[in-house]
Amino acid sequence: MPRRTDSDYLAFVDGRVGAMRRAAYLLCGDSHTADDVVQETLTKLYTRWPRISHVENLDAYVNTMLVRVFLDERRRGWWKVALLDRLPERAPVASPPAAEDTSVVRQALLGLPARQRAVVVLRYLCDQPVKDVAQILGCSEGTVKSQSAHGLDRLRQIFDEKMPEITAAQDQR
Repeated sequence: MPRRTDSDYLAFVDGRVGAMRRAAYLLCGDSHTADDVVQETLTKLYTRWPRISHVENLDAYVNTMLVRVFLDERRRGWWKVALLDRLPERAPVASPPAAEDTSVVRQALLGLPARQRAVVVLRYLCDQPVKDVAQILGCSEGTVKSQSAHGLDRLRQIFDEKMPEITAAQDQR
């Protein structure tokens, strides 16, 4: 197989970055963290790009990288703390969150543990088969199925708890 070039990389990224951001946002629940996860994934992909000409399903390969970067971020978030010799400037007062940031589904997904969230997002929002999710997460298909079941059960509980709030908000409109 011919070696992949930088122009191949740019074309791949241009065609996939939107889907990567969506998946990362669903995993992280925060657009800034999602952008960081996508950026780290793309950086790692670029460093490996010339050597991955043997990869048949490049989308699955990149999805695996994205989820692993997300899970690593969740596990080792503390090591990114910067110790400075001066205080950082204060962040500007935030404007109200955008509608998609307050969505019920996003809030419910944030109520799941990281691996359950990864399974639910990959299975049901990114439409990945059980086999592919198991390969991405490095676990058995049975684990994916049980994590899916537990995650969906937890989402049902969260929605049941939030339903009175949702109904009340809709009645006020």
